[in-house]
Amino acid sequence: MAVSRKGKKRSVVATQQERTPYLIWSILIPILLLFAFSLWHYRTGIQYYVKVLFQDEDVSIEVNKKYDARNIFLMSKHEEKAFGIDVSHYQSRIQWDSISTINDRFPLDFVFVRATMGERNVDREFENNWNGARGRSKIRGAYHYYRPNENSIRQADNFIRRVRLKAGDLPPVLDIEELPKRQSLSELKKGLKRWLDRVEKHYKVKPILYSGDSYYTDFLQKEFSDYVLWIANYNFWIESPKEHWDFWQFSEKGTVNGISTPVDLNMFQGDIEVLESLCIPF
Repeated sequence: MAVSRKGKKRSVVATQQERTPYLIWSILIPILLLFAFSLWHYRTGIQYYVKVLFQDEDVSIEVNKKYDARNIFLMSKHEEKAFGIDVSHYQSRIQWDSISTINDRFPLDFVFVRATMGERNVDREFENNWNGARGRSKIRGAYHYYRPNENSIRQADNFIRRVRLKAGDLPPVLDIEELPKRQSLSELKKGLKRWLDRVEKHYKVKPILYSGDSYYTDFLQKEFSDYVLWIANYNFWIESPKEHWDFWQFSEKGTVNGISTPVDLNMFQGDIEVLESLCIPF
């Protein structure tokens, strides 16, 4: 028996209508499962933020900034590790006599101080910060901000002229964040290696390499994975440092008495004794 064209059309429409709920649920169910898993996985952090939001009595009253909540949560989760800050002239004049803890709660174990930038520049607060950190008996380290479009050897010499490392100090640090404008990536890597080799030869200790997580993964990992790494990543969803992050810069909005501006916070993959073993030997 022949079926009319109109009848076929109605049949197709009916079939599509019957399928629509199944299609919707096939999309919604994975989304709901993913949402439920995320709530469960990050339940501790979410509970902490809810407490902060409603000013729960169990949460320190010092949590008065939106970034402090995450910082305190992360440090509470990793209390066995060593914590530190890194500073430059962007923190203005630091009152080092007041420096002791982060958020009046977590011991501040180490300080990285910016020393030099490029071929000629020196951080104008370097001497104050370098001496201030030592005066407070903090483990200290100095870093150089690398400018890809300037000569790598002259940059290394700029750092060497300015920084006198002593036993108990951390190894020198090379900070690379910029991509080159007038050279290839291969030339950039050659320049970085020249800086690292020259500085290592002078101080007799292998330097530390600092960079952003994506920058390191995309451009540096293959050639520079054998260096002690200091990686910056402020992602909210990351609650623990990756295995290859020796130092993790987890925030750029830290609160420390004696510093009037937000400051970078860092976590070392180990306790204070392991950190001391990384320092220049006595």
